[in-house]
Amino acid sequence: MKQGLNFIFFVFCLGICKAQPLQLKVNWTETAMTSKSTPTLQVVGNPMLRRGAPMHDNSFNALKDLNADFVRYVPWFPYPKLAVAELEAPGKETHWDFSLIDPMTIDFLEATKGHSVIMNFSTIPQWMFKTEKPVTYPDDPNQVGWGYGGGTELRDSTLKELTGYYVRLISWYTKGGFTDELGKYHKSGYHYEIPYWEVLNEPDLEHKMSPQTYTRIYDALVTAIRTVLPKAKFVGLALAYEKPEWFEYFLNPKNHKSGIPVDMISYHCYASANSKQKFDDYEYAVFDKAENFINTVTYVESIRKRLSPDTKTDIDELGTFVNDEMRNQPIPPVYFNLSASTYAYFFIELTKLGIDVIGESQLVGFPTQFPDVTMVNHLNNKPNPRFWVLKLIKDNIHKGSKLVNTGLENNSGDDILAQGFDDNGHKLVLLLNKRNKSTTIKLSADFKGAKITTVDSVSGDNFPVEVTISDDTIEMKPFAVTLIKMN
Repeated sequence: MKQGLNFIFFVFCLGICKAQPLQLKVNWTETAMTSKSTPTLQVVGNPMLRRGAPMHDNSFNALKDLNADFVRYVPWFPYPKLAVAELEAPGKETHWDFSLIDPMTIDFLEATKGHSVIMNFSTIPQWMFKTEKPVTYPDDPNQVGWGYGGGTELRDSTLKELTGYYVRLISWYTKGGFTDELGKYHKSGYHYEIPYWEVLNEPDLEHKMSPQTYTRIYDALVTAIRTVLPKAKFVGLALAYEKPEWFEYFLNPKNHKSGIPVDMISYHCYASANSKQKFDDYEYAVFDKAENFINTVTYVESIRKRLSPDTKTDIDELGTFVNDEMRNQPIPPVYFNLSASTYAYFFIELTKLGIDVIGESQLVGFPTQFPDVTMVNHLNNKPNPRFWVLKLIKDNIHKGSKLVNTGLENNSGDDILAQGFDDNGHKLVLLLNKRNKSTTIKLSADFKGAKITTVDSVSGDNFPVEVTISDDTIEMKPFAVTLIKMN
């Protein structure tokens, strides 16, 4: 009888505890650290960013309106004619052609004018690699060509062929033109500034390089590019996978030629759903992988601080993936709220780790090229929740802001994450909901009258919803991201 009463009492107490709302606690006088982080995004070249494409205007308008620093630009190999300026090897004549590459690149440079950008023409012309037979590419520049790749050994072991290509490409955009391999001058008239150049993309994946091979290529390219861009800074690695041996080798100054700078390293994370997983379970897989990545970053940072403490870190591809089963069908709109919430999580946790640049991937994706990472909806050409969360953070939380001690009482399931910021005297709290359910949060009296801006399923692909707090509680809808601005 006593055991039965204890069980009933336990169930009763459990119900009471669950019914208690989360209580937000912020101590504005206790600073935990000062932020070094800049939120931003990457722009991957693809047909939907070509002039006349349905997504072009709204996408570049959104990019310009975002007004962000450290935006990464990557013309990428699946669309060779939009990414490679010399698709055929020089012989009796050369084959330089920027006619399809220039419009998108110039639109990017104009949309980001006045800001630091990280340029990365990542695709090495395929003819430079030793392969069993020539690698073809689609005649149609809009047709995806996933087969434009392969080869692990460059045909010119001196790297002069490779470095010559990049020096000429960069000169096209910064020096008004270049002289080709046969002595002919090609005039562009462009004189853009390129403050950062990132050397290749995912070399561990795209050409299965070793850290030794990549480091040799990095040193050669940096040496050559500095003859054209003497003031540029360089970003290295851009790894798809966080393999410790890459960081241990590349960050060790002993493995570089004398005088070669390693200004910044970069690597990527896509928190993906599991194969055949139903959407109802995505939230657990995605956030579990995001949390595991934070642990990885902690480890990588320990290597960087030990070997190259002055090198900065740019995690320049952060996103989420649906599984293959969902990618072949319409993706539910709420998925983009889940993905937006995940970026907010990355921003908070990576800021705590002192990461310098926190880059969301990517401005435009669409069917045939990762529609699940897009920040512009290809169905209506409007910025989606992933864009609006980035803009909400970028416009309000700046490098130099102070992170203050923040907690949530009764947050036993860790479903909500909150972080308070003092941004030059402006008191802000960023909150995100990890779960596909609504949650009520209780606020102290000093929050009354504060402005609350929210990206959720109600705002959708429209501007975030802003209201004034008039009660002592707020409701966060599934996967909502909310910013509270104190008076």
